[in-house]
Amino acid sequence: MHHLHITDQGRMFKPHQFLQRHDGERIAYNVSSGKSPGVIYLNGFMSDMQGTKALAVEEFCQNKGQNFIRFDYFGHGASSGDFKQGTISRWAEDALAILDELTVGPQILVGSSMGAWLMFLVALRRPEKIKGLIGVAAGADFTEDLIMANMPDHLQESLNTIGYFETTLGGPEPFMYTITQKLIEDGKLHLLLRNPIPYEGSVHLLHGMKDKDVPWQNSMRIADLLKTDDVTLNFVKNAGHRFSEPAEIALLLTSIDQMLKKINK
Repeated sequence: MHHLHITDQGRMFKPHQFLQRHDGERIAYNVSSGKSPGVIYLNGFMSDMQGTKALAVEEFCQNKGQNFIRFDYFGHGASSGDFKQGTISRWAEDALAILDELTVGPQILVGSSMGAWLMFLVALRRPEKIKGLIGVAAGADFTEDLIMANMPDHLQESLNTIGYFETTLGGPEPFMYTITQKLIEDGKLHLLLRNPIPYEGSVHLLHGMKDKDVPWQNSMRIADLLKTDDVTLNFVKNAGHRFSEPAEIALLLTSIDQMLKKINK
């Protein structure tokens, strides 16, 4: 018999399950069984699957009877691994493993911040399976365009000498983000915003215009570069990066609902 745990929002859930990776690391995940198309939620950088948006999407999918998965990347949340060893390559591979090993049939990916960058990488690797993408505050190429492009000399020196630095990235969150040389160098291998993005499914991009971490113009750049014409943009004038206020969550859930209806036609 499963023990039940209480989240910080008072909701009850079964303990995480774990997906064993080829190198012995374990990726924690929660699955809610339901019908196709399934929905997979991809968290942001240094976020985990207990976040407000992830849990709201889970509840929505449970109510709709859609299959839903949320998970923690290597070095995040309840998964194993040292965060400082994490890279865009590694985290994209984690997402691919979740997709390949735990899902059947078409899927919709919902990605927040860095998770939106990863969802595009996954969709380009599995275009036959990913029917729709929903990005919230899409942080594609953040390692290069937001971190390296704005890096002060003292942080560059820290990166060069000890291989990492810590910063708040200008956001409201009280904790520090760790940025490693390994993350920056690996990020260069996955830059999306330099060439057309050959994804042909349905895409919704939501972005707050008061976002201090990822400028809303990032979502405009993605929309311009996408091969598909099926792109919907929603800019919310007073929303910040977290995009977790009730009205913002409602907009996200409406977007998922619309995409499900379109795919199910």
